[in-house]
Amino acid sequence: MAKITKTLIANRGEIALRIVRTLDALNIASVAVYHPLDAEAPYVEAAGEAVEIEGDTPVGAYLQGERIIEAAKQTGADAIHPGYGFLSENAAFAEAVEAAGLVFIGPRAETIRLMGDKITARTFAAENDVPLAPSVTLGGDLAAFLKAAKEIGFPLLIKASAGGGGKGMQIVEKADELETKVSLAASEAERAFGDGTLYAEKLVGNPRHIEVQVLGDGQGNAIHLGERECSIQRRFQKIIEEAPVPSLPPKTRIAIHETAVGLAKATKYRGAGTVEFILGSDGAFYFLEMNTRLQVEHPVTEMITGIDLVAEQISIAETGKLDRVQEDIIFEGHAIEARLYAEDADNGFLPATGPLLVFKPPKGLGVRVDGGVKEGAEVSSAFDPMLAKLIAYGTDRETAVERLRAALEETVCLGVTTNIDFLARLATHPAFLAGEYDTGFIAKYDSDLKPEAMNKVDLEILLAIACLSGKGPFAPPPPAPEPYASMGEWRN
Repeated sequence: MAKITKTLIANRGEIALRIVRTLDALNIASVAVYHPLDAEAPYVEAAGEAVEIEGDTPVGAYLQGERIIEAAKQTGADAIHPGYGFLSENAAFAEAVEAAGLVFIGPRAETIRLMGDKITARTFAAENDVPLAPSVTLGGDLAAFLKAAKEIGFPLLIKASAGGGGKGMQIVEKADELETKVSLAASEAERAFGDGTLYAEKLVGNPRHIEVQVLGDGQGNAIHLGERECSIQRRFQKIIEEAPVPSLPPKTRIAIHETAVGLAKATKYRGAGTVEFILGSDGAFYFLEMNTRLQVEHPVTEMITGIDLVAEQISIAETGKLDRVQEDIIFEGHAIEARLYAEDADNGFLPATGPLLVFKPPKGLGVRVDGGVKEGAEVSSAFDPMLAKLIAYGTDRETAVERLRAALEETVCLGVTTNIDFLARLATHPAFLAGEYDTGFIAKYDSDLKPEAMNKVDLEILLAIACLSGKGPFAPPPPAPEPYASMGEWRN
């Protein structure tokens, strides 16, 4: 395979900027694509070249596969990196990239297709001795599906076969709400993915969400880069991730690693991917899905291994080989990531919009910031509300958590509403500090994670300070007389 000399990044925001940085380090030229709303975004400014793309909607612009491939050709790029989201797990796009004579920095289209459909992926996983929770698929017979689902027992989790991100997902606690929630899940899945196919599986009690980072050469060789804990979630979406998983029994850790690597080998996986599992309180774990792309939370793995995953993706895409064997991977320390979102955590985590008047990221020891915004930007509802990721590293978990807490405290983000205060409360909660949590953590400690009500006296003092510090209530000073007026700001 030929050396990659120029790469177009088919994405935006923080992941696009993060990829540009690795490309720069490897002396590979970079090309950004952008919708007009992103014209002044940091990733556009950082890339060597930038091409404007249009769409029916801002998000739609980044789904214009043909236009993106055309931009790659026009700029002389020989590869496309899809990042995550958008076209990253689109098998047809991966095929089109390679048909155009370009390198797709990711797995083969057939692998994306195999693992992209959750039902097909589950069938393949079962054939390769990967443990699955009891489940049933919704075919054409709704009555038969409802009957089979009831036989599994409650609570149940209804999921969309085609998607992710919590869309098309419903928890069913009892039989009389099953049909209604199946209808809701199917409608949401159809709207989000154009495919209303569902399956129901036994809801594991007090589950933890654990995933394993894998690398494969596409020839059946694969290794793992450890596991990540992703159980702190709201609305089925992760907001804090860490590596390694705290308080995981050694035998379970080894078994999860071996299972993930076995599945990667069976798929002849190429590049960086993630195998996700649900771990029950009884120690049993079950296959959840395989993400055939880079994950949002990949920095925590980079921090504890010292390995640049984007550089690994590029190397494998260039050579078709793994430069490392399992024995080469050394794990040191602990890393934890918090996702900074423009959202109102005290109002159902609803996305927030508005101007980002001030944004001062932290710069402390052991702290990394992967951001995609800058001061003065207008945060709109057109895109995902994530503004940045704060990643903290320490020699142990206690140090990493303390550095994260300090980083959250140091971060200044004014204007648009964000979840930063919520993250700070979460990161100092006793149960979190003890590493004792599962996917129900936020719901369980909802009252603990709410802000303390401000008493009336403190509120009145703050309002008085705000009024006195503002310029509005005061008349402007009288103009200076000549000759002083002509002297401007200078004074003797």
